[in-house]
Amino acid sequence: MAEIARPGEVADATGTSNGIVFKTKEVQVADYIRERIMSGEFHRGQKLKQAEIAKALNFSITPVREAFKQLEADGYLIGASHRGVVVAPFQVNAVEELFELRMELETRLTREAIARMTPALLETLQKIDAEIREAAAGQDHAALRRANYRFHFMLYEAAGQPQTLHFVRILWAKYPFDLLTMMPYRMGQVADEHTAFLQHLAAGEPQKAIRAMRAHIESGWTRFKNQYGGASSRPAGRTTRRS
Repeated sequence: MAEIARPGEVADATGTSNGIVFKTKEVQVADYIRERIMSGEFHRGQKLKQAEIAKALNFSITPVREAFKQLEADGYLIGASHRGVVVAPFQVNAVEELFELRMELETRLTREAIARMTPALLETLQKIDAEIREAAAGQDHAALRRANYRFHFMLYEAAGQPQTLHFVRILWAKYPFDLLTMMPYRMGQVADEHTAFLQHLAAGEPQKAIRAMRAHIESGWTRFKNQYGGASSRPAGRTTRRS
């Protein structure tokens, strides 16, 4: 996922130059906020101020305001009359449904992304995987969650399925990643599961790579259910049919 560009470096959300995809300022701001919500830097319930984010990115207030609107529509932010705009909380009783939808939609994106895989994209994913391993080794929860977000959406964006990608972004807004990475040993498992996925990709084993991604998503759900209990009475294995 692209870093926030400096003013003047932004083209449009779909334009390309030498294979590089440029993004509008609004899209860049939305990416910036999502990544920090995923990392826990912006925690659930925290009030976000447009002016502070605009200053941090050296952008005008306009793209930040538009990004806030989009993120509210996607469920990452909510407007609270007495507090302004805050990072949305999650509802534990909805986690199983979110998991099942993730399995279906992210399998679709993974399959399509693998079909479009390039050596450059594989190399980028491997570099992010190295960041995840380093974060796991150092028990840096925020860095791991930030890198995990970039890993998945760098892959999913390559699928060329913008509607499915949009729905997956909404699911991620509501999923309890902050609780998942805090569970004992989960950080190391995330690193191992990503590496297994990449090894299958590098070996030219697309079906095994797809199954590895599904196993990765299910692993987090299973650990969450075992850790917190009562989130669901239905078995996670219900959705693990092969694709």
